[in-house]
Amino acid sequence: MDRDQAPDITVIGAGIIGISCAVQLQARGLRVAVIDKLAPGDTTSHGNAGVFAVCGCIPVATPGFLWTVPRLLLDPLGPLSLPLNYLPKLAGWGTKFALNTRMERFRHISSALNPLLENATELHLQQAQMAGAEQWAKASPYYYLYKDQAAYEADKLAWDTRRSFGIEYEMLQGEALHSREEAISDQFNLAVALKHHGFSPNPGQLVKALAEHFVRQGGELITGEVVKFAISDGRPDSVITDRGIYPLNKVVIAGGAWSARLAEQLGHKVPLESERGYHVELSDPGVELKAPIMFSAGKLVATPMEGGIRLAGLVEFGGLKADPDYDFCDRLLHHARTLFPGINTRQAIKWMGHRPSVSDSLPVIGQCPRHDNVYYAFGHQHMGLSMAPRTGHIIADLVSRGDCELDLSPYRIDRF
Repeated sequence: MDRDQAPDITVIGAGIIGISCAVQLQARGLRVAVIDKLAPGDTTSHGNAGVFAVCGCIPVATPGFLWTVPRLLLDPLGPLSLPLNYLPKLAGWGTKFALNTRMERFRHISSALNPLLENATELHLQQAQMAGAEQWAKASPYYYLYKDQAAYEADKLAWDTRRSFGIEYEMLQGEALHSREEAISDQFNLAVALKHHGFSPNPGQLVKALAEHFVRQGGELITGEVVKFAISDGRPDSVITDRGIYPLNKVVIAGGAWSARLAEQLGHKVPLESERGYHVELSDPGVELKAPIMFSAGKLVATPMEGGIRLAGLVEFGGLKADPDYDFCDRLLHHARTLFPGINTRQAIKWMGHRPSVSDSLPVIGQCPRHDNVYYAFGHQHMGLSMAPRTGHIIADLVSRGDCELDLSPYRIDRF
């Protein structure tokens, strides 16, 4: 295949970000190919919590967070793990992360995250409908669960920030809460019920359904691990994979946690780490949930799934190559039994995936300043599912008309 026969644009990455970019580009009339070493939705997009988190504008790097890190690391049931042998590799990223816990940076970051999340549920429902995948995208409330008023007040900065962005919610206490979600322990008597949210009961299947639509509409899925770009006349003109070489016209790098090495080949060093996340899925939980529930103290989400109940969360820094530590999942099971006293945790499927975490909690989205045929769409951290349709629309706007309605300066790859 020579360049004249190449698609108008090639997307590297078949997760929810890459596939959303592909279907939105295709909807603009472009010929699109997607390259990935695995099938669509088989990695991180398969195992996330499944929530369309319109409220997800609060970065992990909140003011005061650093003071909590030692306690989190020492807590045998806590949500954070940092193996000592990985600490030297994390030092540079960690220093940059620490600088982003200042209040002025928190304000900037949350203000930049919010536009990427606005109307996330509506955009997911629209995109799913376009692909005939409505069963995999549902509107619902999203509950943040607290033991009491004092625990809620400890998150005052986050809730004040969300309120300032117009994110709507109501408070539920006592019977008002337990009548909605009967499985919750009576130890927990307060919840924030967020409106205009939603979830996917099978996020991996959602990606696959979108990919099937993409192929039906003439899109091409290419299996192969991208090794590097070939550069000609100052721009990438082909992508070299372990299974062949593919000519390029334009290209979107949407490879999640694997994107930084490709960006570095094109002259940009991005402080991106794999924030390894875990889930357990209970196929016979013995209790029922109607909507996703965030357990704020434990930093985990319980979501009703097609195959039962999924509990997702935890943060482990260990890079892309280390084997999963599935014993870490026992913390999720402990919290599950605390939250839902009647739950059956015996049939638990354990999973680990790689969240692409940039040190300032903001994704990289936009056109490459060095190569005008390259676009970036990666680094969405915990919010990849929630931000995916919006990211797809942004990339489609940039490629098809050269601009978009959103100010993309906070997401530029040369901001570091």
